[in-house]
Amino acid sequence: MNKAALEGQFAVVTGGSSGIGAACARLLAAEGSRVVVGFNRGEDRAQSLVRELPGSGHLALHIPLEDSAQHASVASKIGEITKSVNILVNSAGFTQRIPHADFETLTPERFNSFLVANAGGPYSITRALLPLLRSSGRGLVVNVSSVSAFTGAGSNLAYCAAKAALDTMCISMARACGPAIRFLSVSPASVDTGFVEGRSRSEIEKKAAQTPLGRVVTPEDVAHAVLACATHLKTATGTRIVIDGGHTL
Repeated sequence: MNKAALEGQFAVVTGGSSGIGAACARLLAAEGSRVVVGFNRGEDRAQSLVRELPGSGHLALHIPLEDSAQHASVASKIGEITKSVNILVNSAGFTQRIPHADFETLTPERFNSFLVANAGGPYSITRALLPLLRSSGRGLVVNVSSVSAFTGAGSNLAYCAAKAALDTMCISMARACGPAIRFLSVSPASVDTGFVEGRSRSEIEKKAAQTPLGRVVTPEDVAHAVLACATHLKTATGTRIVIDGGHTL
């Protein structure tokens, strides 16, 4: 029997209770990694997922995006059960549909909340886990970003700005933390999840039909890109992997 690609490794997946995060948790566990399933409000989903994952030693932890003190606490808890973290997947995020010309609705306060959720939160979580990632000697941080980061088209202006910040942070942290830790972004367009409230399956299918590949991108597609970052793209760091079915061509 072939050895699992991630046997003996330890992964943390934020936003792991549903959607892309849950798909990542399932695939990383299937490849032999122990997985921390991070959640915010989806504790029941996270606990249920942990029970379903193959292998042993998985756990669910509360990892809200806005609470840096909680991020330090999470790092401390993880440090009690493992000496190192091999993989961090920053999958948690938040958005809301606001037309780009609707400046009345996108107040400065709301703008900043999107920045915290989609850029500041991932930075804080990553920062808290840096010592454990370094101690692995081959740490990897994968940020689930979006083509909105470089197209400027997305659910709202602030979301686009936050994802651009996330991608730039990926470049800067790759330079600052190498060679012990690699940083990569995976960048889908529309994914078949409930992430964007009010977006229907038919809308996703219509957009997908207009792309060169002509098919909907699934959470599992994104998870396989994350896995490839860990198993095959060993010399890649500080860059983005676009997995949008050709949406941006």
